Amino acid sequence: MPLTPRFTTTHAITAALTAIERARGFLEAATLSDEWLRAMSQRALLLEAHHTTHIEGTQLTIAQAEQLWAGRRVRGADEDDARELLNYRRSFDLVSDYVAGGAEITEGLIREIHKRLVAGVRGDRARPGEWRTVQNYVARGATGEIVYTPPAPSEVAALMRELVEWLRTETTVHPILVAGIAQFQLVHIHPFVDGNGRTSRLLSTLCLYRAGYDFKRLFTLSEYYDRDRAAFYAAIQSVRDAGMELTTWLEYFVRGLSTQLLEVKSKGERAIRADVIAAGKKLNARQARLVAAFIERGRLALADCEAILPDVARRTIQRDLKALAAARLVREVGKGPTDPTRYYRWLEVKL
Repeated sequence: MPLTPRFTTTHAITAALTAIERARGFLEAATLSDEWLRAMSQRALLLEAHHTTHIEGTQLTIAQAEQLWAGRRVRGADEDDARELLNYRRSFDLVSDYVAGGAEITEGLIREIHKRLVAGVRGDRARPGEWRTVQNYVARGATGEIVYTPPAPSEVAALMRELVEWLRTETTVHPILVAGIAQFQLVHIHPFVDGNGRTSRLLSTLCLYRAGYDFKRLFTLSEYYDRDRAAFYAAIQSVRDAGMELTTWLEYFVRGLSTQLLEVKSKGERAIRADVIAAGKKLNARQARLVAAFIERGRLALADCEAILPDVARRTIQRDLKALAAARLVREVGKGPTDPTRYYRWLEVKL
């Protein structure tokens, strides 16, 4: 039987799709520096890797993830958690290559994505790249209560074939909704022993990229899911509760994507504003980065500035802050030089 997704294009879905298209239009038209785009896309990749694995139970902090991403060892970090994080980058590289090459989505590609995601983790118990041959279950982490029993192992191959055939067939379904349907369907089939959630989210990303919705690779949808995992799981369960009707899940999916893209759009607008100010005030590159951070946060302590410019000496940063104060872009606030509450506050600048 061919896959025939059932859903209604509600006002909520239409409104979210409109917001997504507007954010896409902004990103396509905006004059954003190559340096900013490169830094932000790398940051988005790190955040996606962190949050997609965190949803599945890894315990790494963002700070630990940053260190591992940079090739540094992190004392006390679980080895499997670290490997899962870094595996995501290898899987994403595969997706990027497929998008660049224009190849179709295949069962082999999905298997390879999974293989790279779980390779070497917890003794390869997830059987990297293999359809499962055993019955698995989805249980609540806290209680162990079974909340979903996936299809029998004997049905997996046929169901995955149907999904891939549907993804390769022309359809009138909006490409963004196709990505949401693909994500749900893979989670519903649960074709692997473990790693299904991570694979489904990367498959969804692949579907978006292939359809021209890469949004300059600046978004991280798993961050939205990780903020409220209960809502994420409830949205998935809503499909099963509604007899496999996908509307509620798709409303959640497009709301999440539009929320993340509005955040990206806001960051882009701040970056453009920072560039204009930096050019008008003839600021150096360090000062321009500080201006961008001030616009985003409103106020910064010296320690914050050192975190933004980790390879710059403190005295140099202090001189830069004085230069920004002299240009009437920031104002120093605090009782004295040793006051722990001492910080710099951004002043509203008319362009």
